[in-house]
Amino acid sequence: MLAAVVGTILVLAAAGIYLITDGARGSGAAGNVNANTPAHGHGGMTMGASAGTASAGTGTVAASGAASSGVDVYAHARAGMFSPVVRDDPAYVYVPNLADGTVSVIDQKTLTVIRTYATGREPQHVVPSWDLRTLWVNNNSGNSLSPIDPRTGRLAGPSVPVIDPYNLYFTPDGRYAMVIAEANHDIDFRDPHTMALRHSLDVGTQCAGVNHVDFSPDGSYAIATCEFAGRLVKIDIAHQSVIGYLDLGRQSAPQDIKIDPAGKVWYVADMNADGVHLLDGDHFVKIGFVHTGPETHGLYPSRDGRFLYVANRGGQMRGMSVPFPHSGDAGSVSVISFATQAVVANWSIPGGGTPDMGNVSADGTRLWLSGRRSNVVYVFDTGGSAGADPSTGRLLTKIPVGREPHGLTVWPQPGRYSLGHTGIMR
Repeated sequence: MLAAVVGTILVLAAAGIYLITDGARGSGAAGNVNANTPAHGHGGMTMGASAGTASAGTGTVAASGAASSGVDVYAHARAGMFSPVVRDDPAYVYVPNLADGTVSVIDQKTLTVIRTYATGREPQHVVPSWDLRTLWVNNNSGNSLSPIDPRTGRLAGPSVPVIDPYNLYFTPDGRYAMVIAEANHDIDFRDPHTMALRHSLDVGTQCAGVNHVDFSPDGSYAIATCEFAGRLVKIDIAHQSVIGYLDLGRQSAPQDIKIDPAGKVWYVADMNADGVHLLDGDHFVKIGFVHTGPETHGLYPSRDGRFLYVANRGGQMRGMSVPFPHSGDAGSVSVISFATQAVVANWSIPGGGTPDMGNVSADGTRLWLSGRRSNVVYVFDTGGSAGADPSTGRLLTKIPVGREPHGLTVWPQPGRYSLGHTGIMR
């Protein structure tokens, strides 16, 4: 009886999502889906429905790992699973220094900066291409993408003109690059090699501040965060169109987004709510919330697919108007178990810090994060054998870099192809 009631609730909630065609987009003819304000539990999940599971059309959304569904979206990104394309690439970390217009290159073995070079104005992220052959520097205000050759660690040629490249992703089939033009409210589908524009998808002011994306296991849809609108947008990849929007609350500021290994539960960092929302992506409804720490920002699965590393940038809001400026340095990393959807460890930064974006080392033993307001890169030991025991994880060192380091990438990474950002490998 309980399962039937919960299933009915989700069907009704899913029906509230409004569908939008290209012709009607932005017309305001339909209303938004409204999510309840999250209850801030500590270390556990607060369910949006009255039970601990939510019935979905493709199975049960529950506190379970990949084994229960037979799906593991990170199965090809385990330690040692290098593509021949990257096997001989040097082990470097590429750090975009937003305020300097430069990229610093760190040797992972010596933990030292070996070179820094200019790229363009306000580099936001360093993004591995789908075919793993290029690292693209997103020069946001410079309106360009600078190519880095990961075999040499140096620039591979002149920058390519691209409008408003805040972030960059690739469709799972590799046919398109998806440039996230945050200021223009666009997702631009481009040729993945030349970056020539093929189709511009206007997500509208309903998705003001579009910035981070992840993809369903079958690649049929993507969900993107809308930082300044407190919403999410669901995208039909084949038709390059908007399916609908989901409200998280006007005071929400959603950031990074990652799907769990089983391909059922989506985690959405919210820097104003100090934790992560949990979603049923198929029905596009919120099902829970996990409190982590102040100014929750970046999300990274562990190399073995058991944990999610959550970067809490450590600040409190100075005001309630967008873009929700934050201050403070009480940064930390929270570790969530995918199996229990609960926080199992917290790693502090002695003396304070502002961890932001990054990724996990190829062997899973290190978590690298930029210190956005601290002008350093943090290196964490993930604990135990290659992250198997996060309760023993800790900060190892800080490496000084340029001003306002942001979306760093760790390279090389295991995986067959990259979906973009700082290395979403599948």
